Amino acid sequence: MRSVSIFAGSVYGNAQHVAEEVQTMLEAEGASCEVFTDPSVDDFKEAESVLVITSTTGQGDIPPNLEFFHSELRDTFPLMDGKPFAVVALGDSSYGDSYCGGGRQFFELLNELQGKSVSELFEVDAMETLAPEEEVVPWVKTQLSELTE
Repeated sequence: MRSVSIFAGSVYGNAQHVAEEVQTMLEAEGASCEVFTDPSVDDFKEAESVLVITSTTGQGDIPPNLEFFHSELRDTFPLMDGKPFAVVALGDSSYGDSYCGGGRQFFELLNELQGKSVSELFEVDAMETLAPEEEVVPWVKTQLSELTE
């Protein structure tokens, strides 16, 4: 069973809380996982499977704690060679075109790095969901076999 590396991009702690709830569920299911809030490219290279859970800030931007990481991945371009990944984007649809922009950028980059997406980008709208972990945890559970086997 592959371990899951969760990369959490959070401004006010919401995405990090969701990542920690996902970690609790994964560990209860017998999966090994770790949450990274200040990751390096080496953390990414060592990951057996990748789960990005990120909010969006500004005009569709990646949160500051993952901004440098995303930029470094783009610059060094460590190919994933089919490694499984999934991306959860937290956003607010009232922001229009920038909705879930942070997650969209990660989803695009991981595809460019030749990762194997286990699902389409999973978007959670703050206009409809006050507790995103209530949607994200069950969704990740449905992706568990693809991420870990």
